[in-house]
Amino acid sequence: MDSREKGSSGKISGGRVLRRSSGSVGSASGLRRGRGGGSHQRSSHGHGDMKEKLERSRQSARECRARKKLRYQYLEELVASREKAIFSLRKELDQYREWAADIEAGRVPEGFLEAVKRDDELLPNSQKHE
Repeated sequence: MDSREKGSSGKISGGRVLRRSSGSVGSASGLRRGRGGGSHQRSSHGHGDMKEKLERSRQSARECRARKKLRYQYLEELVASREKAIFSLRKELDQYREWAADIEAGRVPEGFLEAVKRDDELLPNSQKHE
């Protein structure tokens, strides 16, 4: 039989016979996916392995809980700092609203001139009174 002829166990491709692996679907090499180590045979001291695996699982769970606790502490601190900033900005907004009402009524608001001078000092010389 010529090597280019179709054999009973595969297909011909450019002079080579391609064989299918039996029992394996979707994998050219016949290997399975997943965590398994290949064969499903248990070692003779499988009970000890289970204890080690259980301890690793417990340690992993402890570490996960510790990370979660730190993450929540960080988020709580972040929320507290943002709430503080919001409170400060609302207070400043209320002050500006009072000043706007005073200016519309024809009065110079208390503390307004000092705030303008302070803001004027903070501006660079190129932005003053444009």
